[in-house]
Amino acid sequence: MEREIFGRDHDEFRALVRGFLEREVLPEYSSWEQAGETPRSIWERAGDMGLLGTAIPEEYGGSGMGFLYDAIVIEELGGAGLAAPAWDMHAHIVAPFIVEFGTEEQKQRWLPDMAAGRVISSIGLTEPDSGSDLQSMRTTAVLDGDHYVVNGAKTFITNGIISDMVLLAVKTDPSERARGVSLMIVDTTLAGFRRGRALKKVGNKAQDTAELFFDDVRVPVDCVLGGPGMGWSILMHGLARERMVCAVRSQVIAEVAIKQTVEYTKMRSSFGGTVFDFQNTQFKLAEAATSATVHRVFVDRCITMLDEGQLTPVAAAMAKLSTSELADQILDDCVQLHGGYGYMWEYPIARAWADARVHRIYAGTSEVMKYIIARSL
Repeated sequence: MEREIFGRDHDEFRALVRGFLEREVLPEYSSWEQAGETPRSIWERAGDMGLLGTAIPEEYGGSGMGFLYDAIVIEELGGAGLAAPAWDMHAHIVAPFIVEFGTEEQKQRWLPDMAAGRVISSIGLTEPDSGSDLQSMRTTAVLDGDHYVVNGAKTFITNGIISDMVLLAVKTDPSERARGVSLMIVDTTLAGFRRGRALKKVGNKAQDTAELFFDDVRVPVDCVLGGPGMGWSILMHGLARERMVCAVRSQVIAEVAIKQTVEYTKMRSSFGGTVFDFQNTQFKLAEAATSATVHRVFVDRCITMLDEGQLTPVAAAMAKLSTSELADQILDDCVQLHGGYGYMWEYPIARAWADARVHRIYAGTSEVMKYIIARSL
């Protein structure tokens, strides 16, 4: 089906993104998987091309083009089978928090360099003991004059190894639960900050993920985002966007997997014909194509609503739940239809299968999405 949410300018931007990925990223990607991280140079080149500033206003070095353009970058990464660089975390999750809730000083300090790729960001939420239960976090920030003294640990942090800045969730008031949570922008050059090991993952191998530790890190009070105790409400406000980032990527991964599997099964010989000649193959792919097409209409509507500031948390949860579950099922079926080659890392379907599995976990698990949706019924 022809998509109706994009116009000529969007198509031109998509061609720019796709060309950049084909020239600059795909030829190097396997070496980044081996290294477990992406080089700073690719971030800076992406910044030069305007790929990191789509959510950042022009006065702070970006283009301020809105979520439709964010979605194009996410789709082109997913469509090319690229789980890294983690520009979605940096440009489409962290940057919008600073744009919306940052002081003028914070915006001037961080956004231009983020748009240019000179500063790489991460977000520190999950902890070793409490997982994503932010109300029970143990990382604390104690006020001491004009600084907060931060102590604690975070884990599963995307861009944790290469980041220059962490948008860190802390407890500024341990006696409170949600109202005791604050967000602060932490420069990773501060004394007492240290990175733990680079974590080995099943997929997303070119995307570094790390443990982070904070030992008496002195963070200036003017680094708090939105004010003390506002962290929980800020995060809740941004969850719809984060979940749509996941939904957009899951949707395009499913669509590309179907296309790749149709092509593979039509050329793969089996029992005097091709794998596609079997009725089971045709039925599996027909079901997958139908489901993906139906979901595409909903996802595109949610993209538009988010771009217009109208997307509800429940609709975002529905989009994230349905697309991540759909992609997981479609990828599993597509791996099966590839046979033994579907389990080989050199085949794109194997990478996609491993990379996409985490989408049912991060940005809120499928079970959390169901809980959110059920509460609205």
